[in-house]
Amino acid sequence: MLSILGQRPSSFCDGHSRRQFLRIGGLALGGMSLPQILRAEQASPAPSGKKLSHKAVIMIYLSGGPSHQDMYDLKMDAPVEIRGSFKPIHTNVPGIEICEYMPRLAQMMDKFAIIRSLYGSPDQHASDTCLSGFPINAKGRQSNRPSLGSALARLHGPADRAIPPFVGLTTKTGHAPYSNPGLPGFLGQAFAPFQPESEGMDNMRLNNITLDRLRDRKALLTSFDEFRRYSEVSTQLQGMDSNTRKAFDVLTSSKLVEALDLEQEDPVLRDRYGRGASTPAFGEDAGPHWMDQFLMARRLVEAGVRCVTLSFGSWDRHGGNFERLPEQLTKFDQGITALVEDLHVRGLDQDVSVVAWGEFGRTPRINPGGGRDHWPQASCALLAGGGMRMGQVIGSTNRLGEVPQDRPVHYQEVFATLYHQLGINVQTATIPDHSGRPQYLLDHQSIVKELV
Repeated sequence: MLSILGQRPSSFCDGHSRRQFLRIGGLALGGMSLPQILRAEQASPAPSGKKLSHKAVIMIYLSGGPSHQDMYDLKMDAPVEIRGSFKPIHTNVPGIEICEYMPRLAQMMDKFAIIRSLYGSPDQHASDTCLSGFPINAKGRQSNRPSLGSALARLHGPADRAIPPFVGLTTKTGHAPYSNPGLPGFLGQAFAPFQPESEGMDNMRLNNITLDRLRDRKALLTSFDEFRRYSEVSTQLQGMDSNTRKAFDVLTSSKLVEALDLEQEDPVLRDRYGRGASTPAFGEDAGPHWMDQFLMARRLVEAGVRCVTLSFGSWDRHGGNFERLPEQLTKFDQGITALVEDLHVRGLDQDVSVVAWGEFGRTPRINPGGGRDHWPQASCALLAGGGMRMGQVIGSTNRLGEVPQDRPVHYQEVFATLYHQLGINVQTATIPDHSGRPQYLLDHQSIVKELV
């Protein structure tokens, strides 16, 4: 922990007794201080080759495993115990139908792509596969492999030194594997995500203003200004090493503060996103219906973040599937379409990829409790932006939605495609592990050619 003397708002440089402390702790980056993390990055071999223009990805984890048959792959010719009570509706792309509770998505289908034949995730209630391409195994979380955000931070570094390259907005849940924002694996904590909402932020204080109060921009920026004035005359700060100074550049830059401050947005746009709340959906142990996070993700990538992760909703519907999903699908429909529409309006649709998916699908047969159980044999994904080809459905499942039938797509093939759109060739790119041995990013290295 590093403590630097700060200043009360009511006075300046009038003695230690009137000063408060600025504490810079873990910054939610895996428990390491930001200067330590910057040193670790500096010690790592720098990637070679020409640096690409800023590309980004927003990864939306649907915690609990969404039902493919009730979203994008309705089976109206199947028996009633398979098809359920939801009806399909036409979209603005001829021949594509989706669930009736996603009317906004239906009217914007030309800006999305659906994969109906996703496979490759085990029966694990965890975000690991959705954020890294690797499940939990004997080597640990994500098979001790880096998440996409961590790998991107390692290979491309920050687009702006004042902005973390990887931000995790995922909220904490009692079931820890749900709230993994994307772990760094063998890359170590230098490449863990920055988490604005984590407990580690309690270690940071600026004149009694925490990052939980970032919306109070005037008070926070006043504190930043006073701290900068103090730092300019402080011999203690002048003696700091370059990595510590970089840490202060992040902390005192208005860019990150402004990106996290949703109050700057037009209330009409915030209402279009839907706002929502940080509390768990339905009071269950999973993600929230917090549509504000879709907007925050857009603001962060626009500010320079390369990867943003978040979780949305509670999709583990062993019971009450057809009672709960209408509300949840309606909220998801509003948030995801607002995000993609906003990206297009701002001209970011070619540079920002979006993926929304869960860890597995649900059983074709409805159980006696009116729910669907775990079904890793088939799942689905929704993609947008990133310069990918939209307005299409890729793959299919059989008549009952049990297994991929046409064009099976592995989770890692989607990752390979996202990396490709980010300027990384997974067939050649490697990252050294803790022993210095180069590791490929994925085992399945084929991209989804229909998307590029």
